[in-house]
Parts: sequence; structure tokens; C-alpha cells
Amino acid sequence: MQTAAGVKIVGPADAQEGFLGSIGVRFMIDGAEAGERFSLVEHPMSPRALAAPLHLHTREDEYSYVLQGRMGALLGDDVVEAGPGDLVHKPRNQWHTFWNAGDEPCRILEIISPAGFEHFFRELSDLGGAMAADPDEFARLRGRYGLDMQPESVPELVQRFGLRVGEPLSGGWVPA
Repeated sequence: MQTAAGVKIVGPADAQEGFLGSIGVRFMIDGAEAGERFSLVEHPMSPRALAAPLHLHTREDEYSYVLQGRMGALLGDDVVEAGPGDLVHKPRNQWHTFWNAGDEPCRILEIISPAGFEHFFRELSDLGGAMAADPDEFARLRGRYGLDMQPESVPELVQRFGLRVGEPLSGGWVPA
């Protein structure tokens, strides 16, 4: 990573990385670097990977910009699919989830506004991801970040959209 006079360049091999249990996370811009207005992470996803159960953010909006592959999303009752160059808005207080809708790796940039939720991803990665985390500790983590979740939605999402959960990332991406 290069910085000079307020300029920050995050190269392909820069930034901390982690695994959230079904998708990866690469921390690119923390809220502290953006005056807490937003944060930016990258999410690499293996083919057909479900990112998370249905969930709802009470504090932040998310914007997913597709870099590679196809991202599917369930936003309320609407199912959308987006490809490279598309931006999907996932507003706060709306039940949603997203996944890799294709048979190739998918990568998205996730803009989170306001900042703060990037710390949830760090803490979840430190717990070993959603699948490995102690259920009580995971519930406390979600509570601290104002995240409501419906874990019981996973089997129906997997069946409905032909998805997988909890598999290691493919496509050459490994957490540092």
C-alpha cells in the first residue's frame, strides 16, 4: 500500500484479508480513513456461494459493485442479478442476502455507509467465520452491530437458488 499527502493506493496484494465462513473479505478503506462516512471491503465468492442468511442492517446502507462474475441478491421480495459494472443498493432496514449466481468466482466491492460495520467483518473473521463461531458469541457480535439475522433461511435459500455454504474459497484466493 502506498500513501502520500492524503493519497492511498491499495494494490492487489495489499490489505488485510479474512474468511467469514462462506465468503472472503479484503479490508480496503476503514471508516477512520474516510471520516467515518463510509468503509470499503472486497468480497470474493466461490461459485454458487451464499454470503449470509437473510439479514437486516439497522445502521448502514450497503452498495455492492460487481467486479467479476455474477452476483445474485434477494432484496425484500425482489430477486436481482448483477454483472461486472453493475451496482446494487441494499438499504438499511431491508431484509436481504446475496450470493455468487454463477459457476465462476465472483468479486464485489462493498461500500458501507456510514462506516463501522467493517469491524463486524474483522471480528467475525477472528472468530473463524460464521460456521465456526460460538453461537452465543456470534449473537452478541450481531447485537453490537445492530444486525438482525434469520439463520433458518439458509436451507430454503440454498435449495431455491442452488447455492452452497461453508466451503473454502476457490479461484486462487486465500486469506493472508
